[in-house]
Amino acid sequence: MTRRLVLLRHAKAEPGRDKLPDVLRPLATNGRKQAGGVGKAFASAGLVPDLALVSTALRTRQTWELLAAGLKPAVTELQLHEELYEASVADVLALVRAVGDGASTVLVVGHEPTMAATAAHLAGPGSDESALAQVRVGVPTASYSILESDDDWPAWGRSMARLLTVARPK
Repeated sequence: MTRRLVLLRHAKAEPGRDKLPDVLRPLATNGRKQAGGVGKAFASAGLVPDLALVSTALRTRQTWELLAAGLKPAVTELQLHEELYEASVADVLALVRAVGDGASTVLVVGHEPTMAATAAHLAGPGSDESALAQVRVGVPTASYSILESDDDWPAWGRSMARLLTVARPK
């Protein structure tokens, strides 16, 4: 079975404020539109994850909620992970490798630079060159990378997947 991993950088957040901890920054108005656009793009592409792994930061949770509102049927499982807030590539891979056999499409909603760095780390032979160039320099808000591999989740590692595309809602 082909496994698909979608790495999504949260939508545009409000600027940081002195009194508000970064983890509590909400989405900006434009970010709310972006997140809804991601949901529409996923729905039109038939990209409905079996599992969503989402950072506990407010902006990532809001991105997920607005995105998920446009998906039919909805994802079967949502997991909030505090460690995704300041995650390294190794942290993301540990979560991905722990995914059960029943999930063929997994979505991770997280932060930069980790989402792009994870895509670049996983991208191997057969990857789209322009997508690879994009993840090597980082991705803008509400961008998502789609990777595929025939390997089971525990085997995912460096250069073990094909980076198919990096997309962003219009």
